[in-house]
Amino acid sequence: MAIFGLLMPVFLICFNIGQSCRNPDDFVGASSPGDVVIGGLFAIHGKMLHSEEEPLKPVIANCAGFEVQVFLQSLAMVHAIERINNSTLLPGIKLGYEIYDTCAEVTRAMAAALRFLSKFNASKDFVEFKCNYSDYTPRVKAVIGATYSEVSMSVARILNLQLIPQVSHASTAQILSDKVRFPTFLRTVPSDSYQTKAMARLIHRSGWNWIGIIATDDDFGRLAVESFGLQAMANNVCIAFKEMLPAYLSDSTIHGKINQALEKIVKETRVNVIVVFLRQFHVMRLFRKAIERNINKTWIASDNWSAAVKISTIPNISRLGKVVGFTFKSGNMSSFHEFLSNLHTTPTGSNTFSREYTMLMSTCSHINDQDLSKCIANYSVERVLKNRTRPSNQFWREEFLIANIEPGFIHSTMIAVHAIANAIRNQCKDRNCKDPYAFAPWENVPSKCSRKCSPGQVKKVSASPHTCCYECISCPENYYTNKSDMDYCILCNNRTHWAPVNSSTCYRKMVQYLNWNDWFAILLLVLSVLGIVLICAIIIIFTRNVDTPVVKASGGLTVCYVILLCHFLAFVSTGFFIGKPKAYTCKTRQVLFGISFALCISCILIKSLKILLAFSFDPKLQKVLKGLYKPIPIVSFCTGIQVLICAVWISVRSPYVEENFSIRRVIILECNEGSAVALGVMLGYIALLAFVCFICAFKGRKLPENYNEAKFITFGMLIYFIAWIIFIPVYTTTFGKYLPAVEIIVILISNYGILCCTFFPKCYIILYKQEANTKSAFLKMLYNYSSKSAGSLSVNQSSLDSKSATPPIPSTNTCCNTKGEKNWVNGSCHFQASGYREMKREMQSTNLAGPTIPRRRLSSI
Repeated sequence: MAIFGLLMPVFLICFNIGQSCRNPDDFVGASSPGDVVIGGLFAIHGKMLHSEEEPLKPVIANCAGFEVQVFLQSLAMVHAIERINNSTLLPGIKLGYEIYDTCAEVTRAMAAALRFLSKFNASKDFVEFKCNYSDYTPRVKAVIGATYSEVSMSVARILNLQLIPQVSHASTAQILSDKVRFPTFLRTVPSDSYQTKAMARLIHRSGWNWIGIIATDDDFGRLAVESFGLQAMANNVCIAFKEMLPAYLSDSTIHGKINQALEKIVKETRVNVIVVFLRQFHVMRLFRKAIERNINKTWIASDNWSAAVKISTIPNISRLGKVVGFTFKSGNMSSFHEFLSNLHTTPTGSNTFSREYTMLMSTCSHINDQDLSKCIANYSVERVLKNRTRPSNQFWREEFLIANIEPGFIHSTMIAVHAIANAIRNQCKDRNCKDPYAFAPWENVPSKCSRKCSPGQVKKVSASPHTCCYECISCPENYYTNKSDMDYCILCNNRTHWAPVNSSTCYRKMVQYLNWNDWFAILLLVLSVLGIVLICAIIIIFTRNVDTPVVKASGGLTVCYVILLCHFLAFVSTGFFIGKPKAYTCKTRQVLFGISFALCISCILIKSLKILLAFSFDPKLQKVLKGLYKPIPIVSFCTGIQVLICAVWISVRSPYVEENFSIRRVIILECNEGSAVALGVMLGYIALLAFVCFICAFKGRKLPENYNEAKFITFGMLIYFIAWIIFIPVYTTTFGKYLPAVEIIVILISNYGILCCTFFPKCYIILYKQEANTKSAFLKMLYNYSSKSAGSLSVNQSSLDSKSATPPIPSTNTCCNTKGEKNWVNGSCHFQASGYREMKREMQSTNLAGPTIPRRRLSSI
């Protein structure tokens, strides 16, 4: 009796496994009650055992070949449902489940599907025949599964009768996307159309074009081969052979077909890449025999076996060659690991699969971990019956389960459960879902071939011949849709409006220009005002020191005032570049700058010519310069040309206000110069005047230092040239509201450069070197320069003293009082003094040897 009691649990378990179901409840593999029940279809076993009795009877046969990885997928469904029940996703509603084993065969899956369709809460499981199932409440509200595409197709056709939603976690056949034939089928994995396209591209980019294919002879395999064939043709990949294996392991011809496929691989020596569309148990048998025959190829794996643990742990798998494949997206598995660790201590619901796993683990406890999966899958019912070990929790081995997790399938299973739970939550917002009759399964089913396109999207008809089947694509930039399911995107008015990608409306463009409030504009204005302040300070300094040699040497107040006025107008012109552009500001800013700067350079040019004239010792050059030196006509002529250029410009192609729409989100309000040629001629003419001025000043750079402006004029012109040379490329490549700021900057640089070089040295002498700003110092400098230029003439410093008895160099007053001997140039006294000749004779009488000094023209420059 003791032995009988010990063996009873084992016989009970073996009875459920080894015999056909006696009643419908025996057919359920795992279940838990709930307000809303979800069905599950998983291929827990790899094959169905067909009866050899004659005649055949219509009974549901047993299954063999326990698949640990699929068993884990069923546990993932249980885990997801428990997490939802313990969360706030469905408050007050408990989800239940009924999970069935399809044994990877359509027949057993159809039996489970019939039970799903049976009437809820009926005394017996039966399916009513009705013309309208709208008021019919079936046993389940939705179904998870099945694992294989061929099984899913068959189940979907039955579930369509009552429009029960079916969400598969692993079926990838492309035909299941047809919403006409499978309106209630959904999935959480991509279809084979994406996989075959990726495979073909991978093969093409790897440089392979001669490949073989091995697939199962079922809907999944045939459709996958067909889809891959089209993609291969598009990528210039040729298929050398196609070998089809029986879909079920129970088929007696499967071993022969595998051998035939391997013979083909060996025979086709030039084929080194094999694409494999098989189930995992097919791949196991194929690879074991390929290893025995030392076949080494590159294998392209389909997503249903590319990450299979039991395939990657086949002994000597590396001898096969390389395996390249695509797999499903996975997620965080930590909560599922914890669930597996605690499941054997706190079991939930009734789970025949868990009891069978524990029993098999106890039976195979003597097997090492490497062969444990093989032992579990191959253990026969007879050997189980001979086992005398009672199942125990010590044989749960959660570390073995965790090692056999295939993350992609687990993740997609949990997503499928959450998708159904969210649909149930939407249905239960305004009804009591604790009542099983609160809603029907078909209310969860989308009755459209494609989802509704939201505003911002547009319908694009797909390859399907049905107009109801389409894709939703986002409207491109500057297009929008303001309603759902629109057939075309509406173009925004690009001149005044814009729209981002996927927009449901157009947005008005902002109008931008260099505003007075802009920090950069404020900085430029401060610099311009500072320049005007400096001009005022220079005017005050020069006016208060009008009678000093420095001011007189600068050409007098009139010339200085004219130059300073030009600088003032140039600074003022920068203000017309800032603010909202208007017609008069666009015309004024360039004209004001162009004319004032041309007048400024013309005056400086006169000063450069005057320096050369005063200190030229070449009689021929002096004669030429004297003939050219006509200050007022020269200034009038040079400035008049610029006035003429500007007048023609304003009359023919006047600048105007323009809206620039080249920037996507804004309208740039700017001044169009009317004629780029006219602008170039105006600026080029100023550059020409500056170049002539630079040449003249450069020739006089070595003249007397204290009162010589030539080298400062040279430096000022260099600053001008550098600024405007840099301006050209920057101006042509800059766009936007800061374009006027570029020209303001170059105007400020050139204006400050010439102003500082022209007046700052003189202001420095007036303010800080007053001893050099006297007539005696001026005459001393002239005499020293003349003596140095003459070569060997030396003059005693005392002879230059105004109080010395030595005959002095005639003073300016003497020159001015001697009408017969004076010579006027632009209002300044130039002299050919007899005193100078007397001094020369006196120096000669004292044996001061030296060459005869030619007549000089001395000038207060």
